[in-house]
Amino acid sequence: MFDRLIVSVLRNDAKQSLFTVEERKEMLNEVLHVYPNVEVDSFDGLLVEHAAARGATVLLRGIRAISDYEYELQMALMNRKLEPRLETVFMLPGEPYSYLSAKLVREIAQLGGPLDGLVPAVVEERLRAKIS
Repeated sequence: MFDRLIVSVLRNDAKQSLFTVEERKEMLNEVLHVYPNVEVDSFDGLLVEHAAARGATVLLRGIRAISDYEYELQMALMNRKLEPRLETVFMLPGEPYSYLSAKLVREIAQLGGPLDGLVPAVVEERLRAKIS
């Protein structure tokens, strides 16, 4: 669908994340290195400014549920207001992943549950090391 994809991680000091931005970028790079047209980046500030700086014309966003759609629609409309030349495309995950969230995966890991098929092996390894 796209010639180039930039996976960008937001630096958000207001959000308490289990992994640092650098750790998240490392994991993404380990998983995505097999795709030559995919880059991993990070940013702070407005997404529309980051997209413009990287020459992006489309924001690709995932939606799992109606609650995601309401939030993502609000963000897409605001991004359109801030930068009318930037379009947002929503995609749905495959059915086996439609219920997944970082919070659920973290809770399963903290309780010692299996993560097979939920996250890539490298992510599971780092997640288990981080919570132990």
